[in-house]
Amino acid sequence: MGPLSGAGAVGAGVAALYVAALPLAVPGGDSGELITAAYELGVAHPPGYPLFTLLAKLAIELLPFGSVAFRVNLLCAVLGAAAAPFFFYTVARLSGKHAAGIFAVGMFSFSRLTWQWSITAEVFSLNNLFVGLLMALCVRFREAATAKERSKICKAGAFCCGLSLCNQHTIVVYVICVALWVFSCLLRERELTLGHMLKLTFCFLAGCLPYLYLPASSYLNKARWTWGDQTTLKGFTTHLLREEYGTFNLAKLENGSSMADILLFQVSDMRTELSAITQALAIIACLCAAVRPKVEKPNLVWLFTSMLLAYSFFFAWRANLDISKPLFKGVVERFWMQSNAVVAVLAGLGFSSLFAFAERLAENRRVLHSLEWLLAAVLVTGQIYSNYSICDQSRNYVVDCFARNLLSSMPPDAIVLLRGDLPGNSLRYLHYCEGVRPDVTLVDQEMMTYHWYLLKMSKHLPGVIFPGNRWNPLEGTLPDGTTTFNLHHFLKVNKHKETFVCIGLHEGDPTWKKSHSLWPWGSCEKLVPSETPFDPGEWIERTRNLYNWSEEYGRMKTAFFIFDLAETARVSTDVKAQLYTYAYKLYMVFFLKTLCFLWSMAMVILELKEWKDFGGRDVASLRHSGETIHGQIGSQPVYQVELVNSCPGYRFDLCLHGQL
Repeated sequence: MGPLSGAGAVGAGVAALYVAALPLAVPGGDSGELITAAYELGVAHPPGYPLFTLLAKLAIELLPFGSVAFRVNLLCAVLGAAAAPFFFYTVARLSGKHAAGIFAVGMFSFSRLTWQWSITAEVFSLNNLFVGLLMALCVRFREAATAKERSKICKAGAFCCGLSLCNQHTIVVYVICVALWVFSCLLRERELTLGHMLKLTFCFLAGCLPYLYLPASSYLNKARWTWGDQTTLKGFTTHLLREEYGTFNLAKLENGSSMADILLFQVSDMRTELSAITQALAIIACLCAAVRPKVEKPNLVWLFTSMLLAYSFFFAWRANLDISKPLFKGVVERFWMQSNAVVAVLAGLGFSSLFAFAERLAENRRVLHSLEWLLAAVLVTGQIYSNYSICDQSRNYVVDCFARNLLSSMPPDAIVLLRGDLPGNSLRYLHYCEGVRPDVTLVDQEMMTYHWYLLKMSKHLPGVIFPGNRWNPLEGTLPDGTTTFNLHHFLKVNKHKETFVCIGLHEGDPTWKKSHSLWPWGSCEKLVPSETPFDPGEWIERTRNLYNWSEEYGRMKTAFFIFDLAETARVSTDVKAQLYTYAYKLYMVFFLKTLCFLWSMAMVILELKEWKDFGGRDVASLRHSGETIHGQIGSQPVYQVELVNSCPGYRFDLCLHGQL
């Protein structure tokens, strides 16, 4: 089997496992926003991701099955799997060993980080595809025997470089490294002429053509959800360069960890994702390249190593987030996939070098060859076994259930002021893409502070009155003629509608407190005029059905709200006593349920390892089955265990019947 046919088989294998773990509903993070932008043919958050948006729209229109989210998730899984053949080809061509290629692909593709972000609607799988494509093109360029062949590969590479920058900008570091290496090779061969440079520039710009989609979409202004105004050169460059976040930064106004801390964290995370064996083999590849500097393979090893180092140092310098916080660590680690891909390729080359050295010493090469395949298979299988259960999202409906519960809890024709990625992106997806609650109007709090938001979006928000062009705590007219309004004014002119906030209000504008109060409404809150009397009994009864979350602690919100009201409200002593009583009752219901739940789970944790199901099945495998099973724990009497789903993929209740 040659490298090309082997690459196809590897890609098919990766695709099969990716598709098996695919989420059927909308995931969290930016997925909801990216899917909505594609569905509406709008513009996604900076830098716009035009290539991903267009590919996602094609998937939505062409695939005849599944939800809108599933179709885009499937597209990303296919793109992520398509990266595998290029990594395999790179290692197999440089080493001559298919086992080394399979090892490199398996350790990278089935790492928790890569797997997790390759099966959800995100831009990372497409970026991985371009990283693999660039590395494979470098191999083809190095193997080219004639000037004509090198020229053809250069043009294809220039086009791919431009196209890759239409997705994730972090790949620019690899593009620069590859371009400098190619130019040095062409200079050495005396093939770098002015005409050749112009042709390569033209090919590169042709690859950047998808960026024309941004001003086109903005000019048409048909999308009910879009980001920015790219109809002017200033607006286009602002979006392209991510100026609203900070160009070459991950976030605005953030004091991040030090460069050294991020680099150390990256190495530690790499060991967790790829294993210490992979790291060691990558180092072996570099050592072998240093020992044999005149061989062609070391030339590319040093190129890949320079790409890895340049990217790692640059990213650690610009990643202005505090990675000691789990949320920010999760944001940062996604960008380490790009460096992990290079480490995996180097590890594959180190793997082949190790066995090549052993072959020179061993007498029985057939046994060694079998051992090589066995070791690659064991390591890759171990990677799959370790991460499949974590990455299997096929029954994960958490975000979908969360968003549906929020939308279904809203009264007719309500205004919902969104804040944050989780409620904002998930509610927008269901509202625009799935048509859930078309009567409700979604308004983004953060976006209202941008000058372009109401100019572009107000016509798509019928029934909502905006008393100005931009939200600002200080009302007035800005030098450019923009009229600002605060939240107090907004609520006043929209008093004909019920207004809710999900989740929380922007701290920068406290003017709403002049006329309104926040009352709990499930995970959200309702803005109620201050003169409206609060009847705790009536409110508890009215909102009782909103707290149908699987986790009982969601019900605590009303208890604490009523307790705080008793502490701060200017009411009579009798009313205060009534408020304290309601808060206590709600709290005790929660406390007793939690105590029973913790006691049951403690018993299960202590005894479950001895569980013997009469059917011989593993209890964990019945997690989502909704079945009732019988068995015994150790020498204890027979127990009945009910596994009950309330929301598929979200949780299960373990109810034990019998004396513990």
